[in-house]
Amino acid sequence: MKVIYTRRVPNWYWGFTLCFFCLLVFVPLLLVHTKTDVFPPIYKGNEAKAQVAFACNVFWGEEYLPEMLDIFKKNNIKITFFIGGSWAKQHPELLKKIVEDGHELGNHTYSHPHPNAIGKDMNKEQISKAEDLIKDLTGIKTVLYAPPYGEFNDVVLSAAKELGYTTIMWSIDTIDWKKPSDVVIVSRVMSKIHNGAIILMHPTAPTVKALPTIIRELQAKGFAVGSVSMVIE
Repeated sequence: MKVIYTRRVPNWYWGFTLCFFCLLVFVPLLLVHTKTDVFPPIYKGNEAKAQVAFACNVFWGEEYLPEMLDIFKKNNIKITFFIGGSWAKQHPELLKKIVEDGHELGNHTYSHPHPNAIGKDMNKEQISKAEDLIKDLTGIKTVLYAPPYGEFNDVVLSAAKELGYTTIMWSIDTIDWKKPSDVVIVSRVMSKIHNGAIILMHPTAPTVKALPTIIRELQAKGFAVGSVSMVIE
């Protein structure tokens, strides 16, 4: 009778084999899914300084802009207007007035799509089309980008960055598009105010009514009011 001897494989061998298998399978997956091209948006500016920014998104509400501009001029305040391209095409004179008054321009896409629902190429097209139109009308190349609906993902952020844009969000939202009373808008701003705040607003009737009070109360608290670039520099 022939006896066959088998060599017992040591436990460490199986452990090593399992680890090696895991490296082969899971490391490539991790490399694929790791976020390597993310450019975080800016929600607020320098918290060491008592200054805040007004960021006004414009895709409608042109009937309220002249009064808003008068309020800012009266108070010697220059803010940032994030301009929709299709709006600018319809209201070039208002856009030029914003520039003549010394305000900063930002990019708010051409037709206000949901950025997360479109691919990188379409995001770039939306930003570039608005940029080209704004530049043709004013000579200004925008470098700040406010995505519609405040939506963004890695694709949106990468598209903006590749076009040379800084993506801007906000730390205080007036939610004025819902048309609350001016008292509510003032309360929303002043109850959350902080150094470096970026305050989001739109051209609406209650916003116009609330602005003088907001400006007065901010200045009484020692805050300088200005543009997004002012607070993030």
